[in-house]
Amino acid sequence: MDSSIISQEDLIIIKKQLGRGVSNVLNIEKRCIYGYPQVIKSFPLKDGKPFPTLYWLTCPYLVEEVSKLEAQQKITEIEKIIQNDPVLRQQMIHAHKEEIKKRMKLLGEKISSLSENMIKKLKQTGIGGIEDFSTIKCLHLHYASYLVGENNPVGEIVDRYIAKKCCDDSRCEKWVGCGAKGR
Repeated sequence: MDSSIISQEDLIIIKKQLGRGVSNVLNIEKRCIYGYPQVIKSFPLKDGKPFPTLYWLTCPYLVEEVSKLEAQQKITEIEKIIQNDPVLRQQMIHAHKEEIKKRMKLLGEKISSLSENMIKKLKQTGIGGIEDFSTIKCLHLHYASYLVGENNPVGEIVDRYIAKKCCDDSRCEKWVGCGAKGR
């Protein structure tokens, strides 16, 4: 993991990458070879509500590649792989539980100011807020988790499907005029 502090310039790039602003970014967990944000870490609350997505894939190239996999019905395929392999299934459950632990640690003392329902949601939902740990909500979230070094079997499978891990055209470079790269 190559976690780094986030700058105003990074926030501008992330906003351009995602097409919207993000108010709960804690830091950049991984950058691409060109130095642009690839995966961010988010605070588990956004606008006072639970935000169960800890790692968020921001790289437009990788988002596009993972979206192609989802369009090819890879979620269903990977779910079957996980369901038919007890070891992978246990690793997946473990990945969800580890993310919950990290989320709760990030909340720290703020947890005491939350309602019971919010605490329950944050403690009982896995990656991306999923309730059933045997299903997959989104490949992007699992891949982001894997890219930052988490033991995420879904993300690892996604990584095998993606041959090229970075764009050839440094596509985020076009946003540098809106703010520096922030390496």
